Amino acid sequence: MGVTQIVEPKTAVEIDQLCINTIRTLSIDAVQQAKSGHPGTPMALAPLVYTIWNRVMRFDPQDPIWPNRDRFVLSNGHASMLLWSMLHLTKMQSVNADYESLGQPSVTLDDVRRFRQLDSKAPGHPEYHWVSGVETTTGPLGQGVATSVGMAIAQKWLANRYNRPGFEIFDYNIYAVCGDGCLMEGISSEAASLAAHLGLDNLCWVFDNNHITIEGNTRITFTEDVAGRFLAYGWNVLRVADANDTERIEHALDVFRKTTGRPTFIILDSHIGYGSPHKQDTAAAHGEPLGDDEVRLCKRSYGWPEDAKFLVPEGVYEHFSAGIGARGAKARTEWTKLIDAYRTKYPELATEIDLMQRRELPAGWDRNLPTFPADAKGVAGRDASAKVLNVLAQNIPWFLGGSADLGPSNKTTLTFDGAGDFQADSPGGKNLHFGIREHAMAAIVNGLALSKLRAFGATFFIFSDYARPAIRLSALMELPTLLVFTHEAMGDGEDGPTHQPVEQLASLRAIPGLVTIRPGDANEVVEAYRYVVQLRHQPAVLALTRQPLPTLDRAKYASASGLAHGAYVLADAPGGTPEVILIASGSEVSLAVDAHEKLGAEGIRSRVVSMPSWDIFEHQTKEYRDSVLPPSVTARVAVEQASTFGWERYVGNSGRIIGMLTFGASAPLKELQKKFGFEPDRVAAVAKELLGRR
Repeated sequence: MGVTQIVEPKTAVEIDQLCINTIRTLSIDAVQQAKSGHPGTPMALAPLVYTIWNRVMRFDPQDPIWPNRDRFVLSNGHASMLLWSMLHLTKMQSVNADYESLGQPSVTLDDVRRFRQLDSKAPGHPEYHWVSGVETTTGPLGQGVATSVGMAIAQKWLANRYNRPGFEIFDYNIYAVCGDGCLMEGISSEAASLAAHLGLDNLCWVFDNNHITIEGNTRITFTEDVAGRFLAYGWNVLRVADANDTERIEHALDVFRKTTGRPTFIILDSHIGYGSPHKQDTAAAHGEPLGDDEVRLCKRSYGWPEDAKFLVPEGVYEHFSAGIGARGAKARTEWTKLIDAYRTKYPELATEIDLMQRRELPAGWDRNLPTFPADAKGVAGRDASAKVLNVLAQNIPWFLGGSADLGPSNKTTLTFDGAGDFQADSPGGKNLHFGIREHAMAAIVNGLALSKLRAFGATFFIFSDYARPAIRLSALMELPTLLVFTHEAMGDGEDGPTHQPVEQLASLRAIPGLVTIRPGDANEVVEAYRYVVQLRHQPAVLALTRQPLPTLDRAKYASASGLAHGAYVLADAPGGTPEVILIASGSEVSLAVDAHEKLGAEGIRSRVVSMPSWDIFEHQTKEYRDSVLPPSVTARVAVEQASTFGWERYVGNSGRIIGMLTFGASAPLKELQKKFGFEPDRVAAVAKELLGRR
């Protein structure tokens, strides 16, 4: 088969097409070489992504973390070769975790050749923490567009706080590309509804309308009126009938930038696998390599050398440099001059921006955090949390958040003067109202964190199940997000097992990199916040009680600051030589303390270990862990109103676990505690059984 030579482009249209076909062929070659991937969507959407990046988007590849850059989110992350092609062709520079430029490309041509291979900077899906130029990890469909709503909220909030007349410090836009899979996932509906309610006119979603999913044509499952749906939400809906028409695409994006008061949704009619003689418009082009013969035929249709692989023709790099490179550099240079002048006129605000961008905290961020006196009646975890949140939100200007319609129950509403509600007409409010949209809430919190705000979301602990996919992504991206979960056990007893978490603690503890904390009293709640607010690259969840817990006398028992070690000796036997160790978290800590006092009255030496966080404890030294749980003391009892799964690692083969082996029941809390054995006498009895005492 002969080789077609590329004719040197003479016109702007020809160089545009050359660049578009370079994106297509790099994508085709990478998938073919990897024998894995999704070639069809990059083949279809290359003109769109080329237009967004090289003609429209304000982004400097030399500084991919410039604060006022436009954001690009590839929500249909299986089309990752679109992004890797763009990052390579624009010569995106790499930045490390300390936000320092490394002076090297983010994605090299060798990375593209090694698509989906170990250590390549061109992995199977976009990975935020792994590749500079990726704004958010995508792959689970719908997550990207939902996260983009958080980015849009963040821009509005930042602009409201920091922009001043003549100083438009934050005025960027967010572009998200999605497919029918994203729109079928429920999270996109939640996010789109809220985006319209908030009038996020800085947000543009482009829908790749190719009518194909893995199983075939979308008519087998997806026949809704998508345009009507988004019109009903309140979006500005546009349509481009040909994904190859870069002029119409650019016009639609221009309409977006001129639209006020509502987000924009562009329906882009495309052909998956465009240019493939036998696989265009078929499911076969979606998730598998085209095959060597079909690759040659595709390249022939593009006027490309059929046997050339990973070819970047002369002039392509230069064209991107003259497009996004020059435009982005000019915009960043102008912004740098603007922020320098801003520092002179508004030094305190400029300092805030600097700290926020580095994920650092302002001086005195923890001043006035409450200390709770000993109190047998105690304070509910959610009430202690409310006091802490209202202090932190005043001390840290960029700390904000809200609940999925449960603010009064979660006690997460910020009530101090000036807190305000974030709405379309009040974008400076610190109270975010997510509505009953837990899944989108968690993704939006991710988007806020990606924009360097310190954000929290909240709901009942049982509904962490609805938020879990986005929580997992926050851990994968190493984002310092915070989810505040209340009603963490059987405290809302009458609501019954549908509202009583059992397996949620174990499942969240299983997520790598996620800090899960279940505080045992009000002062542990304070210390939990003190710990998580200082995290820069880890998400955290707090599991807090609805009911009051006794506030322990810290003059008698150990300081709550031990929480920073994950587990600590709260109460000990005389001389520090226990016969039995009682381990508990959350509402069961005071129960273990009561059992400890009962055992002591009988001459049995026990130690109480408060263990609010397995994750933090596992990161302590072996010496510390052994000092808390001496290997020589094998008589151990763990007490927790949750699944017993996993506690074996701490009690060993000789220990016992008092926990939940079933779901709960509908009854007042005291009756439930009696039924399931969460009483001091039961804990003491189990401890004595282990010791062979009666």
